[in-house]
Amino acid sequence: MARRTVVSMPGDGIGQTVLPEAIRVLDAVGFESDYVHADIGWEFWITEGNPLPERTVDLLAEHGLGLFGAITSKPKNEATSELSPELQGQGLVYYSPIVGLRQRFNLDVSIRPCRSFPGNPLNFIRRTADGGWEEPNVDSVIFRQNTEGLYGGVEWTDPPRVVRDAFESHAKFKRFADTPGPDLAISSRIFTRRACARITRAAFEYAARHDYPSVTVCEKPNVLRETSGMLEEEARKVQADYPDIQLWSTNIDAQMMWLTKSPENYSVIVAGNMFGDIVSDAFAGLVGGLGFACSANIGDEVAVFEPTHGSAPKYADLVPSIVNPIAMVLTAAMLLDHIGEIDRGNAVREAVAAVVADGSVRAYDMLRLPGGPDVLAKGAASTSEITDAIIARLA
Repeated sequence: MARRTVVSMPGDGIGQTVLPEAIRVLDAVGFESDYVHADIGWEFWITEGNPLPERTVDLLAEHGLGLFGAITSKPKNEATSELSPELQGQGLVYYSPIVGLRQRFNLDVSIRPCRSFPGNPLNFIRRTADGGWEEPNVDSVIFRQNTEGLYGGVEWTDPPRVVRDAFESHAKFKRFADTPGPDLAISSRIFTRRACARITRAAFEYAARHDYPSVTVCEKPNVLRETSGMLEEEARKVQADYPDIQLWSTNIDAQMMWLTKSPENYSVIVAGNMFGDIVSDAFAGLVGGLGFACSANIGDEVAVFEPTHGSAPKYADLVPSIVNPIAMVLTAAMLLDHIGEIDRGNAVREAVAAVVADGSVRAYDMLRLPGGPDVLAKGAASTSEITDAIIARLA
């Protein structure tokens, strides 16, 4: 396969630590690529008033592949207060750059695999009727609609008159009619039929390609009848093209209970933006937590790959680093899958599985230690040592 160019976006905090570790693994598995650094994140919000500079957007538009580390996000008022003095008072509003990328390039299909590795001490276990315990195999892949819903950014505090008039035309808005504008905040939840059809078809195609028996729509159609109802309706249409794959439906709240009772029952799950975010983090908690949680953001022209953990600034300056790089490494394996380097992607995952199963090299989270500079003395491996162990398994 021809040499690739990947836009490298370390971002903030531990993103600047784990992304280079993933590139080490990509090099070791024989992936030939040039990496172009791109600016993104909190530093550029503070100094430029824009956490997603246009130069970064241009690089992604040119090369089509991005590998992303982590970002820092803070509430509106706190974010504004941290702007450089010369940018204060200009009406700048912080907006998550990864959300911005999703919307700018219509990266509407988010894929979040949550698979347990045998031997991981963080895996979910449960009691059996005879007083023993068992460890179910968790193998769920969440398809999250990535650009619409509650994360679409269409919201107001003190909504303009035209917006308020529109809401007041709905009978159920009457109980808010006397609320003064400055005391009223509205966030919209917008679904479109096209996006619902696209995410459900992507989920069914993935299930068919990887021999998963079912697709579960995880929403709340008994309450959110219009939006959740539209996603379910489109899923039923798509399922007609995949008669061998079962279509299930769960409510998001009930799903949170069932996933800790019988997570092995769920294979491919599809949900809107917010519920997909929730259910993917919940399933990640069953397979080791965010240190093992990888994801892809897929559009027609551009794809960006990111671990789902945050920037963890309290760990960013520790030397040597103690953070678990496995989520970032698994994210890099998803990039390989996307461009057709399936064998290399599988090799990376097999190397990770071998390191986890061996158990001699473990990050502090896998040892259930509170994070801090003393964890190395207690037997935890450093970030680079974990990467070294994965690379050794690739040799």
